[in-house]
Order: sequence, then structure tokens, then C-alpha cells
Amino acid sequence: MNSKAEQFKTFLEERKVSVFQMEEIEGNEQHAVVFRSNIAVEGQQLPTMVVIDDSVFVVIRVQIAPQVLKEENETALLKMTNRESMMYKPFKLFFDNQGNLNLDTCLAVSNDKLEGEAVYQLFNVIINYLDENYRAIMKAVWQ
Repeated sequence: MNSKAEQFKTFLEERKVSVFQMEEIEGNEQHAVVFRSNIAVEGQQLPTMVVIDDSVFVVIRVQIAPQVLKEENETALLKMTNRESMMYKPFKLFFDNQGNLNLDTCLAVSNDKLEGEAVYQLFNVIINYLDENYRAIMKAVWQ
């Protein structure tokens, strides 16, 4: 396991946070470790993961809506995600190759020292954003 993932695991253990499932990605050159969980928003459980590897970046990804990008809604949804991404600098909304709507937050880590509290605080920012904007996003998705 890479040292930053080990630091995050220790942080979670010390804080008695047990909502993450840890998975080491075998055969990965960057020694990636994924911490999976869910964020509850509007009665939905949104799959969430923290990806920690040997790079200088830690990524938090939340899947907001699975397989929602379709030919008939593509223009409207791309405009909405672009508008949201321009307004909120801590994270970006995007669609992956399967049409899943995701939110990514990236944290740069220097000197191989990961502050677990910084990662945890980013979750507060994400949760606040989703609490305020999830309904509007989903309304755009289902129009």
C-alpha cells in the first residue's frame, strides 16, 4: 500500500470512521488504493470513492447519476455540467464513457504527506454542494 493511503487509513481508524471499504488495485503502477463509500442525498445513496496513489493527487469521485447521458439530452446536460463546473471551483462535473454523471474533487499532496482532515473537509464541501444542488441537477437530467 502506498504511504498516503496508509496515512488516510490510519486517520480513518483514529477517527473511528468505518463507512469506507478499502481496495488495493493489484498490478497498478501507481499503487492505487480506493476507499469506497456512499453519500446520502435526497434519499439516494451516491457511490463515492477516494483514489489515493503515488501521484501528487488524491481524487474524490461521486457518481451523481448512472447512465443518464443520452442523445436527446446531451446538449442540455453538457451545458448544465459546464455551467456548474465554472461556478464551483473545488470540483468538476463530467460524464464518463458510460454516460454516468460524476463529480470529481482533486487534492494536491506534497512531500508524500496526506492530511486526512483535508480530505474529510472536502467531503463537507461536496455534501453541502449536493444538498443545495442535487434536485436542480436531477431536474435537468430528467427533462
